[in-house]
Amino acid sequence: MTEFSMDLNDDQKQLQDWVHGFAANVMRPAASEWDEREETPWPIIQEAANIGIYSPDFIFSTFGDPTGLSMVVALEELAWGDAGLCMAIVGTSLAVAGIAANGTPEQAMEWIPQCYGTPDNLKLAAFGVSEPDAGSDVSALRTRAIYDAATDEWVLNGTKTWISNGGIANLHVIVASVDPELKGRGQASFIIPEGTKGIRQGQKFKKMGIRASHTAEVILEDCRIPGSCLLGGKEKLDERLARVREGKKSSGQAAMATFEATRPSVGAQAIGIARAAYEYSLDYAKERKQFGRAIIENQAIAFKLANMKTNIDASRLLVWRAAWMAATKKPFLNGEGSMSKLFAGETAVRVTEDAIQILGGYGYVRDYPVERWHRDSKIYTIFEGTSEIQQLVIARAISGIRIE
Repeated sequence: MTEFSMDLNDDQKQLQDWVHGFAANVMRPAASEWDEREETPWPIIQEAANIGIYSPDFIFSTFGDPTGLSMVVALEELAWGDAGLCMAIVGTSLAVAGIAANGTPEQAMEWIPQCYGTPDNLKLAAFGVSEPDAGSDVSALRTRAIYDAATDEWVLNGTKTWISNGGIANLHVIVASVDPELKGRGQASFIIPEGTKGIRQGQKFKKMGIRASHTAEVILEDCRIPGSCLLGGKEKLDERLARVREGKKSSGQAAMATFEATRPSVGAQAIGIARAAYEYSLDYAKERKQFGRAIIENQAIAFKLANMKTNIDASRLLVWRAAWMAATKKPFLNGEGSMSKLFAGETAVRVTEDAIQILGGYGYVRDYPVERWHRDSKIYTIFEGTSEIQQLVIARAISGIRIE
């Protein structure tokens, strides 16, 4: 069994330094520009692909770390560089997680490389779960997938919303209902390959934060895909649905299998934002003078910074524990994955708000990065399960009661 350790090994330290260098030298200088442009930052993704950060090899090596820490270490550094650019780079990985969690090994080998393409021919992927009337309530999905036995095809119809890379992706992973009566247990995940007819982008959203990350609706209209694009295969799906109809336990919702694997990674990104704001405001507080002394010499500022640092470190401990538990197949008996995302997301919002307060008027203007970090932080209490949903997951886990 892999023992949990707070000491990064040499490979992990090298990874951390390498990704930090990219974040400092490539992402930070470009962050403000792409935030203002609100466009997919292809030059930054290209740079990431050129050095191997945007690639299946990077995903396989970091996810393959038996300690579980490589991925969260790398994501913290990328989000420290800029959260919007980070999401543009790692948005594809959510689709990859969906394929890995729900597909066969053969499907993973076939489709995951196609999510990235090559440095000479970049590709993007998207993962679609949320719908206009089904955000936190994943069991209420209306997107339908109906099997056409005559042609061995699945026909998908519905609308997905809040999708990173939605509509512009070359490959989409879509969660749809195959048996609405079974609600969340009657869902499956499907690959929509590049060039498929019947899929298009709907509204592109103008967001408060992470503006460099493309977020849009995905509309499916009689979208036909081969039977082989059902992740896990039809035989496995039929067996699972039969068990559910008989009242037996099943492997659970297709969407939740993905979210459980990615929540510590989302928490790691929140930590990166919080750390960026803390470091910047600490340096500012040491240099800024009021009433003849540095403002950090005032308890009101010093204590604020002390709390910021404490909560960041506590968040990292929760994220690292959850990542290690996931990698070593330890069950989240008390909602540890949700704990990590909940605490880190809320910490990022508080820390970035405190950073603005420490900078005063300067913190409120775009000439300084802290207002952008605050705008970016808020989404980490909303996407991939709101803070309230994380609390619900934890409460159900610790009580054993179906709390609504």
